[in-house]
Amino acid sequence: MEIFLDAIFNRRSIRKFTEQPVEKETLLTLLKAGMAGPSAMNAQPWEFVVITDPKTMERFRKSLMFAKMNAPTAICVLGSKRMQKNKAGEKFWVQDCSAATENILLAATAMGLGSVWVGVHPINLFEKQIKNILNLPTGVTPLNLIYVGYPAEEKEARSQYDEKRVQWGAFPKTKNTPNYEYEEQTEE
Repeated sequence: MEIFLDAIFNRRSIRKFTEQPVEKETLLTLLKAGMAGPSAMNAQPWEFVVITDPKTMERFRKSLMFAKMNAPTAICVLGSKRMQKNKAGEKFWVQDCSAATENILLAATAMGLGSVWVGVHPINLFEKQIKNILNLPTGVTPLNLIYVGYPAEEKEARSQYDEKRVQWGAFPKTKNTPNYEYEEQTEE
């Protein structure tokens, strides 16, 4: 369990990479981790494009404002109407593909790789750019790019736990609670 928690707390957005290419077997392991993710009603509404071509990576850097990092590899996570196993895929593809993405990010960390999630969806301009660069067919929507490579920087493990963001049981009833008749509390 400790090894798993280490991967969670050590997972950080890495934006500096060495030039060392990521091996195909390693990339296959990352894809298997992604496809092991949960999906609503097991719809599995995902497809992936693995990009290792330096010219394509350069096109990403030139086209997308948040994709300037010099990673050797990217995995594009796609919501796929073509591959989904049932209609739940249409409603929950963002959540399902996000779970697959997080599995890839955690697996990369556990394998000693660096990675960063580059957002694409729901920005129409970014989606169009990715569709054009990757020649995506009808029925798929790019959720993100995951840049992957051997890290050229280290970041300390951390948790961003903030007690103020946690409620136990339910939120307390206040004047701002919808459909709640607020009763003024008086001291007796």
